[in-house]
Amino acid sequence: MGALGATGLLSKAGLSEASNGAIGNVPTQVADVNQTSPELEKWVDEVPRPSVLKPDGRKKGKSYYEVDMRQVEQQLHRDLPPTTVWGYEGQYPGPTIETKRGEDVYVKWKNNLPEEHLLPVDETLHGTGPDVPDVRTVTHLHGANVEPESDGGPEAWFTQNFEEVGPTFEKKTYWYANEQPSTSLWYHDHALGITRLNVYAGLAGFYFIRGKHERALDLPDGKYEIPLVFQDRTFNDDGSLFYPSGPDEDEGEPNPDPSVVPEFFGDTSVVNGKAWPRLTVKPRKYRFRMLAGGNSRFFNLKLFQYDEETQTIGDPGPTMTQIGSDGGFLEKPVEISDRLLLGPAFRADIIIDFSEYEGQSLLLHNNAPSPFSGVAGEDPDDVQPLPEIMLFDVQEKGCKRDKSCIPKRLARVPEINPDNAVEERELPLVEGVDEYDRLKLLLGTRESPNGLNWDAPITEDPKVGTTEIWDLINTTVDTHPIHLHLVQFQVLGRRPFNVDQYNADRESGSVGPISDYCTGELEPPAANNRGWKDTIDADPGYVTQVIAHFGKFKGLFKDFTGEYPWHCHILEHEDHEMMRPYEVLPREDGDNLFPNPLVAKKSGRTLFKIGPPQDLDGDCLYEDVNGDDEFDIEDAIALGQVAWAYENSYLELSDEQVAALDANGDGELTTQDAIALGRMALFG
Repeated sequence: MGALGATGLLSKAGLSEASNGAIGNVPTQVADVNQTSPELEKWVDEVPRPSVLKPDGRKKGKSYYEVDMRQVEQQLHRDLPPTTVWGYEGQYPGPTIETKRGEDVYVKWKNNLPEEHLLPVDETLHGTGPDVPDVRTVTHLHGANVEPESDGGPEAWFTQNFEEVGPTFEKKTYWYANEQPSTSLWYHDHALGITRLNVYAGLAGFYFIRGKHERALDLPDGKYEIPLVFQDRTFNDDGSLFYPSGPDEDEGEPNPDPSVVPEFFGDTSVVNGKAWPRLTVKPRKYRFRMLAGGNSRFFNLKLFQYDEETQTIGDPGPTMTQIGSDGGFLEKPVEISDRLLLGPAFRADIIIDFSEYEGQSLLLHNNAPSPFSGVAGEDPDDVQPLPEIMLFDVQEKGCKRDKSCIPKRLARVPEINPDNAVEERELPLVEGVDEYDRLKLLLGTRESPNGLNWDAPITEDPKVGTTEIWDLINTTVDTHPIHLHLVQFQVLGRRPFNVDQYNADRESGSVGPISDYCTGELEPPAANNRGWKDTIDADPGYVTQVIAHFGKFKGLFKDFTGEYPWHCHILEHEDHEMMRPYEVLPREDGDNLFPNPLVAKKSGRTLFKIGPPQDLDGDCLYEDVNGDDEFDIEDAIALGQVAWAYENSYLELSDEQVAALDANGDGELTTQDAIALGRMALFG
């Protein structure tokens, strides 16, 4: 196995000499097209658990952290010399940040890295060049509902000690509101044009939001709750990280040196910073917070009984039960009867019960091909790229009574109603080539179906508080994990379409609406994709349909406006233009979600007139409910009338309208909201 490129061929290597006078093994020039890692014995190192970061103090009465990015040496395998990596707080992966739902957190991300990059920098990509520092960082909290100034956008980068900053840099200390469900987020670097290098060097870590509801579920916790980040790496003989300086020279025109590669697949499984590790577990239930954190690799996972002496795979092992996805708990547990698919940046909250496997070894097996196109092998003995991920050793006994459980119900996941969508956008994913004849993947629109670069004018501009449907039209041969910053969306399903006809019309400039090309009905999402998602696999030959609400929604999230990215999370694609900005626009003066007058749904009789929005304190959009240009107790009375009519089915309101009148933030519209609004009016 080698460091595979997008065509499945072994990639050419060539790494620049690293910097800073750092002690230890750093990448050196490598010119072997067939570069592979040294032979490493598997299952000799125990899986480490990332440490939990403690706050450095308080800011505005809330938790405040200062997190350094540093270059360090770390032992990634017993038989490898120490590897030079980059890590948050000098750890790879970085320490876990844990917080409570609704509790503000402030983080100052600090770049204390050397001035020369650890890996080869292609200066022909967007955001790079001879006048731009090679070592730039900016941290994105993936999956966070966050203000744009704290989102960690690709051009908000900064160098050591903030000596140089990018064009959209706004602040040194980020604010995270955490007004979203209990979930597993993760933080990672997002600097324009070098994200793939910075993350590969080690800049990633977990971020958990916990809520009161979670504690009541009696899930496995403490030492029985373990985060697992799955990655792939290739090593040089001296233990340093290998990353190719360009694609195979046989492909296309001569490339710049160094040059981006279409995709990168390492030949060694790395879990929590250890190569091919093992985890000793007791015969009981465990909760695993799983993350696919590699550059390009998909994981399609299943447990099998494993004979370590003969290195043979036996019968299937315990079934995984998924209780959460990217953005929070599912409504009810889902048994993964076959395999668990994790694309780049996907998270899965999983419970595994080892109680029937005392004294056995279990192999976590992957059969996802690389590159991935939505199709995987069936036989666990098939030779697949990186089939063996890690080993579980189940102890014979010694476990106290397991009091944890898998609840029948987990959480309420409010549905975003497609009938409330004010816009449906057709967004093709297309292949092209750049000026060096290198493969370049792009995101487009109905009006620009051949794709747009990162710096083209913004084309997606939802208004805060509205709902939109986005149709991801994959005309390419690979699956793309598409990520939207700011929002947690829901998956409506996918439809097959005639790719050849669509591409022919696209190239001739006569592409029609995507409905003209669809060849089948909308296929509903799998049960474990019916919760909150922020990254979704858009398979080739399909229109993947997602729905997002851009603002407060039934007691969740906050209203934020400004620019955010959306992109493919294959990092080599993202760095090479498969990323676009979108902008959430503010409400305009006089915007009103309500038709006036509001009428009874059966009789058509006029019930109420509701005034334009006045966001006086940020707690309730419609404070001037009766439209007299004042906020007083009369508005609470008017809201009580509206709420009573809605509760008793005399009045139909959309999700957006309910959210606008939800004064107490519980996600519902009841007469309790009138009481809350009255208190605001009387006491401020």
